[in-house]
Amino acid sequence: MKKILITGGAGYIGSHTAVELVKAGYEPIILDDFSNSNPNVINRLSEILGKDVIYFEGDCNDKEVLESVYAAHAFEGVIHFAAFKAVGESTQFPLKYYQNNVGSLTVLLDFMQQKGVKNIVFSSSCTVYGQPDQLPVTEETPRKDAESPYGNTKKICEDILVDFVKSKAKVRVVSLRYFNPVGAHPSAKIGELPNGTPNNLVPFVTQTAAGIREKITVFGDDYDTVDGSCIRDFIHVMDLANAHVKALAYLEKQADCFYDVFNVGTGNGNSVLEIIKTFEKVNDLKLNYTIGPRRPGDVVKIWADTQKINQVLGWYPQYSLEDSLRDSWNWEKSLSGELA
Repeated sequence: MKKILITGGAGYIGSHTAVELVKAGYEPIILDDFSNSNPNVINRLSEILGKDVIYFEGDCNDKEVLESVYAAHAFEGVIHFAAFKAVGESTQFPLKYYQNNVGSLTVLLDFMQQKGVKNIVFSSSCTVYGQPDQLPVTEETPRKDAESPYGNTKKICEDILVDFVKSKAKVRVVSLRYFNPVGAHPSAKIGELPNGTPNNLVPFVTQTAAGIREKITVFGDDYDTVDGSCIRDFIHVMDLANAHVKALAYLEKQADCFYDVFNVGTGNGNSVLEIIKTFEKVNDLKLNYTIGPRRPGDVVKIWADTQKINQVLGWYPQYSLEDSLRDSWNWEKSLSGELA
C-alpha cells in the first residue's frame, strides 16, 4: 500500500480523509501535534477502520520530526492540512499564523524535495475569493485581498506552491479550495470538535440544540439574499475527504512540475436561516435563535462552480444537506466526557 503522510491528520477534515484513504487502498500516516485536535480521535479512527492507525505526535514545522516519520514510514505523498484556522484569532496574532501556516509548508516542501516525494494535496480555502463579483465562483475567479491573516496565509501558500512548481522542482501539486465543511462520519465516532466557542455555524447549531449554548445569533437578516441572511456552500466532510483521495490519484498520473487547483463544494448556496430550519426539520426539534446586527468582514454570499472537479476528477458530492445536518446532530449527541 502506498503510504501517505497526513499533516493535521487528527483534525476534523484530516481524520475523515484518513478513513477515505484506507477505503481507497492507501495507508495513512498521521502527523499531528494535537494543538487543535484530540488524541482520542486516533482511537476512534481505529474503531472505524478495524485496525491500528499509524500516527506520530509532532509539529510539521520541525524537520527532525519529518525525518523520524520518514525513517519509520517512507511516504510517497502528502496531504497537508496542518494549519491554524481561526479567522478572529489570526487578526490578533498574525505572526503566529504566518509562522505556522506558511512556515510549515516551506519546511515540508524542502523536505519533500530532498527525499524525492513528488505528490502533495494542499488544503486551501474559498476565502481566497473574498466577496466575489460574480457567482458562482470558478477556479478562474480572481482572488481578492484577504479579509484576515488566516485567509492571506492560504493565498500565500498557493503562490509558494505555484512558484515551487515553476522552479522545476519535481513536485506535483493540487490545491483544493474548500467551501464550508459540515457533517460527520455516519458512525458518529468522529466529527468536528471545536475548542471553546465554535467559529463555524453548524457546531454552534448542534451545541445550541444540545443545551451547551443558550442561543444562535444570526448576524444580519437584511442582506440581498433570499431571506436576508448570508449564503454559503455547505459540503459534507465525507465528500470533501473523498475529493482529497481523487486528487491524489490524479496527481499520480501527471508529469513532474505540475500544478492544478479545484473548487470543492456542492455548487449550491444555502442561507444561515435555511441551515437552521433544515436542521430543525431533519432532527425534529426547535432551535433558539435571534437576529443580531451584521458582523464586520462577513462575505454576503458565495458558492462554487464545480464543473472542473466534476469533469477532471470525476468527483461528485454523494451526501445531501439533510444528511450533513443529521450526521452533525448524531455526532453531537454521541459526545461524552471522553472527547468533550
